Amino acid sequence: MSARAGPSQGGASAAPERAQPANRPHPVPPEGGRGEGASVGEVFITGTDTGIGKTRVARALLRALSRIGARAVGMKPVAAGIPEGATEHEDVRALARAGTLSAPPEVLCPYAFAPAIAPHLAAAQAGREINIEPLAAAYRQLATGADWVVVEGAGGVLVPINDREDLLDFARALGLPVLLVVGMRLGCLNHALLSALAIEARGLQFAGWVANFIDPIMAEPQANLAFLETRLGPCLAHFAYLSVPGQVECDVLDSNSGDALLHGLQQRLGAKRK
Repeated sequence: MSARAGPSQGGASAAPERAQPANRPHPVPPEGGRGEGASVGEVFITGTDTGIGKTRVARALLRALSRIGARAVGMKPVAAGIPEGATEHEDVRALARAGTLSAPPEVLCPYAFAPAIAPHLAAAQAGREINIEPLAAAYRQLATGADWVVVEGAGGVLVPINDREDLLDFARALGLPVLLVVGMRLGCLNHALLSALAIEARGLQFAGWVANFIDPIMAEPQANLAFLETRLGPCLAHFAYLSVPGQVECDVLDSNSGDALLHGLQQRLGAKRK
């Protein structure tokens, strides 16, 4: 499967918008729909590793925004790992369902590939190269009609997107504050501190961190949590271990965590509740 191209340019026809279920996301308004001088809440969510819970945290934040009536949309700039027969990446679908605005799939995820490998390798297999400008253009299109854009990265902090750049370069190009999801398991202290150093080294705003408890038999979880708070600042939200991560069960369990995360981000970023 080849990558979906970035936003249409020139005379190319735009892809049709996804069907709108009843009482579900509204299309992103046309340019200028937010009003002159309006500001958008924004955050780039990265993690200490792949499979660490970024989508879970992004969904919880989007649903918290939905509960306060915000126009919120999730974006996955790059995704790799689309099962045979599927039309889109499961993370992209999950984010789309959690938000209150909709957009064409190629805007929500400008680069999507079938192989479950590093994005730059998947792109090379497809004869393509991932570039930041199409990603930035898609982000700006989403931000035009939104109160909040929640951007979920791929893999860990420094996963490359081409031979020269990684997704932190994308976040830096747009000036996005970065939220770190720490998978609470053995090794998380080193992973979290290295990730925070990488974010700081790029001159990016560190929006804070959340703890996702992914190992039910982790030794001394609270001691690890307390140590990270001495180095990274207060944890904005805790996400409890899920034995069988089902979407409905996850949404119910994560409701309070999502609200706490939104409150923490608003305080740290100065975002106003919409």
